Amino acid sequence: MFLVFSFVFCCAWLVERKRHYLLLLALSCILFCAGASVQIFHLPDSAYPNAVISSVFYTSAVIAATEGILGRSQKQLGLRVELAMLLVITGLIWFFCYVTPHVLARIYIQNFGYGAILLIASLRLVPGPRTRPVDRALFWIMFVFAVQFFPRTALTAGPNALFSARDFGQSPFWQALQVSLAVLGAALAFAILAAALSDLLDDLRRERDNDPLTGVLNRRGFEERSGVLVTRAGGASVSLVLCDLDHFKSINDTYGHPAGDDVLRQVGAILVSELQSSDIAGRIGGEEFAILMPDTPEEDAAAVAERIRKRIERQAFDRIPTSRRVSGSFGVVERRSAESLHDVMVRADQLLYKAKSDGRNRLARAVEEERPPASISSLKLAAVHVVP
Repeated sequence: MFLVFSFVFCCAWLVERKRHYLLLLALSCILFCAGASVQIFHLPDSAYPNAVISSVFYTSAVIAATEGILGRSQKQLGLRVELAMLLVITGLIWFFCYVTPHVLARIYIQNFGYGAILLIASLRLVPGPRTRPVDRALFWIMFVFAVQFFPRTALTAGPNALFSARDFGQSPFWQALQVSLAVLGAALAFAILAAALSDLLDDLRRERDNDPLTGVLNRRGFEERSGVLVTRAGGASVSLVLCDLDHFKSINDTYGHPAGDDVLRQVGAILVSELQSSDIAGRIGGEEFAILMPDTPEEDAAAVAERIRKRIERQAFDRIPTSRRVSGSFGVVERRSAESLHDVMVRADQLLYKAKSDGRNRLARAVEEERPPASISSLKLAAVHVVP
């Protein structure tokens, strides 16, 4: 079974070679199989060398599996810690073979040691509020797999347990060990494969939905994620900011497309730096950007848009002379009750056009004008321009 998992992990790595943790997981399965083969086939036949050699393989397998699982999350125990674990466990097994022979001590050292290693690793993967379901499942399976080493060993190999080479394979400890490895070990391997597949799908989705030049979403990605957010918003405040760079075509025509790309790249960076974690930013046209802000009233969204406008105006671009300043025009709206994303974008686009027609390098927003109770409130378009 573990050889099959090793083969599958290798195949998965061949599909996505940047995920080196898959090779560690494949190595872990192979090392476990080597340790089991040493014990099952009595290689060597002498009990003490067999115990030490199999321990080296088992311990290396646990460390490789731990590093592989942590490596998926860009975490690690570190080479020094791993070598220390290997040397301590192997040294203790050697001691209780050649200095003070004690089979029960060896059982506890290995099982409690492996449980501790896996438990420490699992606690470094404790899920947060926004953790994906597949990562939560991986954490809990690994946590349960780590914890079970302690009660299983204590219950099946109590302090008065007696083992002989002849009946060890039929002992409750050995049989419980094999069942736990078959059930929880396989579950952990399947969870890791599911997580790797989920990572691959997320990468494909990011490549599909992200604009590679600016680092924000492309139009498809922006509309897809914003549409979901608007639908779930209910009556909560949601504001939209549209930004269009002024006279961008002349930048490309005068200084070349590399200069234009540099401008877009830096404007994208400015947008990202001004966003909250819940905001969504996208490049929805050649030089047009959009920002959707949940739980944000129009006044606050306008303040963010104004900060972005000032930063673009002051930004120095490497490929453009300092005498040529880049500016942007903005349209800011707050979603009305039951309004769709398309309707919000239409209104924001109208305001963006007004900002451009009023002289560019400014923002326009919809302001609700208060009237006496007898009259009906009307929507007026107001352009705001902060003079430096």
